Amino acid sequence: MTDHVHIDEDVVRELQAEPGKKVKLARRDTRWLPDRRFADLEKSERKAMGVERLEEFVEELADAQELLYASNCYSLLVVFQAMDAAGKDGTIKHVMSGVNPQGCQVFSFKQPSAEELDHTFLWRCMRALPERGRIGIFNRSYYEDVLVVRVHPDILEHQQLPPDVPRGKRLWEQRYDDINSFERHLDRNGTKVVKFFLHVSKDEQKQRFLDRLNDPAKHWKFSLGDLAERAHWDAYQDAYEECINATSTPWAPWYVIPADHKYVMRALVAGVLAHTVRGLDLRFPEVTDEQRARLEAARVQLEGE
Repeated sequence: MTDHVHIDEDVVRELQAEPGKKVKLARRDTRWLPDRRFADLEKSERKAMGVERLEEFVEELADAQELLYASNCYSLLVVFQAMDAAGKDGTIKHVMSGVNPQGCQVFSFKQPSAEELDHTFLWRCMRALPERGRIGIFNRSYYEDVLVVRVHPDILEHQQLPPDVPRGKRLWEQRYDDINSFERHLDRNGTKVVKFFLHVSKDEQKQRFLDRLNDPAKHWKFSLGDLAERAHWDAYQDAYEECINATSTPWAPWYVIPADHKYVMRALVAGVLAHTVRGLDLRFPEVTDEQRARLEAARVQLEGE
C-alpha cells in the first residue's frame, strides 16, 4: 500500500459531533478552516490547496476501498444530509472520483413512492444497503423523516400510520430510537456508518442560488421548491441540531462539515472517510499453504502451454 498524508486526528475530533455532548450549530463556523495556512491565502490559492488535499485523501480512500473489497467482511455506509445548495452532489462526485465504480453505489432519496409509504420509514433505505466489501452512499436518507417531515408535519397524513402512533415530540423520540437501533444493528454486523451534515450558512446558500439563476448553464440546478424551503431555514436548523444530538453515537457518528468553502469541505469529507476505513485495521487475505501450492501449479501449467 502507498504511504499517504492522513487527516489530522485533531481535525477529525473537531468535526465530530461527540456522542453525549450537545452540538450548537450556530456556534459551528461554516467557514472554519482546518489549517491556519488557509486563512492567509487568496481564494484561488485556498482552492488550489484544498484541491491538493482532496487529491491526497481521494488516493488514500481508493487504496482503503481496495482493502475493504479484498477483506469482504465490512461495508461502509456514508450518509449525506444538508440544506439545499450545500454541496452534496459535488462532494460525492469529487470525493468518490478515485474509487472503483464496481465497489461503490450511490442512492438519492426523494419524495417516497406509494409503495414506500406502505412500509416503515426505514424500509426503502434498508433495500439499498451496501454489500460486504462495498461503499454505499445515501444522498439524503431515512433522516428525512425526522427533518423534512418534522418541518412539514402535514406529510405525516400521507404516511398511513396507525392511529395509536404518537404525534409531536414523542414521535420524533421514537424515530431517533429506531434509527439508533437500526444503525447499531448495522455496526454489529459489519456495516460501518458515517454521517455528514454539510453545514452551509444562509448567506452562502443565497449566493449559490443567485449563481444558479445568473448562469443559464446552471438554471437546471435551481428549483422554486428550494426557495420555498429556504423560508423554513430556522426550523430546519433546529431539526438538524436536535437530530444530530439524538443520533450521533459511538457506532454511527455525525460529522459537521463546514461547507462555505467547497474544496475545503470536500477534502475534509474525503479525509474522514479514509480515516474511518483505516481505523478498521484491514489486511489483505492471507494465502494458505494449500492455496499457494495451487497457485504454483497454475503458474507451471500456464508456462508449459
